[in-house]
Amino acid sequence: MSDPASSTPAMHAVSAAELFGLDIALQVPAFVERDDHVPEIDPAYRFNRDVTLAILAGFARNRRVMVQGLHGTGKSTHIEQIAARLNWPCVRVNLDGHISRLDLVGKDAIVVRDGLQVTEFQEGIVPWALQRPVALVFDEYDAGRPDVMFVIQRILEREGRYTLLDQNRVLQPHPQFRLFATSNTVGQGNPNGMYHGTQVLNHAQIDRWNIVATLDYLGAAEEAAIVLARVPELETPAGRALVGAMVQVAALTRKGFELGDLSTLMSPRTVITWAENSRIFGDVELAFRLSFLNKCEEPERPVVAEYYQRCFDDEIRESAAHAMQAQDSRSAA
Repeated sequence: MSDPASSTPAMHAVSAAELFGLDIALQVPAFVERDDHVPEIDPAYRFNRDVTLAILAGFARNRRVMVQGLHGTGKSTHIEQIAARLNWPCVRVNLDGHISRLDLVGKDAIVVRDGLQVTEFQEGIVPWALQRPVALVFDEYDAGRPDVMFVIQRILEREGRYTLLDQNRVLQPHPQFRLFATSNTVGQGNPNGMYHGTQVLNHAQIDRWNIVATLDYLGAAEEAAIVLARVPELETPAGRALVGAMVQVAALTRKGFELGDLSTLMSPRTVITWAENSRIFGDVELAFRLSFLNKCEEPERPVVAEYYQRCFDDEIRESAAHAMQAQDSRSAA
C-alpha cells in the first residue's frame, strides 16, 4: 500500500448470507490477503440488517454511502467491521475543525534529496486514497468546514476524477476505491443543540450521496449481549440481571431525550463504560454517577435519578460534596 496500486490485489466473491447472516443472495467482492490497513475483527459486534445492506452495496457496487445516527450507535465501527470481514483496507478521517483543505489535497514540503533541500509536493489523504484499493471513511461529516467539503464534492461522483491543480495532474480513481461517511445529523445543522459544531451542508453535496442509511440503537437484548461481551466477568445470572437493569436505564434516558425531558442520553458506549467502572469501583451506583449522572445538567439529575430508582429499586446516594453543600445550606437557613 506504499505505492499507488496499478493492479488490484487478489480478490474473490463472498456470500453476504454466509458472512453476515442476511437473507439475500448477494455476492460481495473481498480481498484474499489482509494488510496493515484492514481493521481488526470484533466478534462481539452486532450488525444492523438495513445498514449492513447499504454498506455492502457501497463495497459491491461502488455506491457512496452515508450512515447517519445519534452518537454511540456504532456508525463508524459498522463500516470498519464490514471492511474487516472483507479484508478491505479502511482509513478513517475525522472532519473536525482542525482538518484543512491542505490536509486533504496536499502541500509543498521541504525534503532532503541527495543531501540537498528541495521542495516536493506531498499528497494529502484524498489523492493518496483515491489511487489505492481502500475504503475512505469521513467521520463527523456534518462538522466539516465549507472549504474542506468542496474538496470532497468532486470525488462523490462514482467515476469522479480528481484534478490536482498544483501538479497539473488528473487522478483516476482506483477500481476498488470506496467512499463512506458518518454524521450525527442529515446536514441540517444543530437544531436541538446536541451536536455543537455541525454545519448546514450544501444540498447539492448531500444529493451526491447515493445511499443514506440511518443507524438507531440496538434492541435491549442485543445491547445487553454486547455489554456482556465487553465485560465477561458479568456473565453470571446476577451479572446478566445487572446489565439488563443498566440497559433499561439507558432506554429511559433515550425516551426522556426524545420527549424533551433530558438534553443528553446514554449511548451503548456509556453503558459499557458504566459496566466496566462498576467492576473497578465495586459499586454500581457510584459507577453510574461517575459514568453518566455527573455529565447531566444539574436540573435534570433528579429525573435521571428517578430512572435509576425505577430500574434498580434503590435511590442514588448523595455524593459527599453534595451532602456537605446541603448541610451548609440548612445550617445557613
